[in-house]
Amino acid sequence: MTAADPERLLADALRAQAARTPLSEPPRPPSVTVEVEGVTGSGGHAVPGTTTPTDQDLPPRAWWVLGLALLLGLAAGCLVGFLTLLV
Repeated sequence: MTAADPERLLADALRAQAARTPLSEPPRPPSVTVEVEGVTGSGGHAVPGTTTPTDQDLPPRAWWVLGLALLLGLAAGCLVGFLTLLV
């Protein structure tokens, strides 16, 4: 290797780093075990592997914040409309 070949040194270093880096698995969506008497068999115990993704993507606290923001926005709009009518 010579000092006049920095591109090759960089390419070799990146190739070596890529060979050592493990591949990560993509994140899985959350799942909920479904327990249905007719499907599970005896006693309502879930059959392994009977999971479905959750219907809610946001936690309950986020829904409260979004609802509060919506109500405050509506109240502010009503107040501005009422003041516009008075003036």
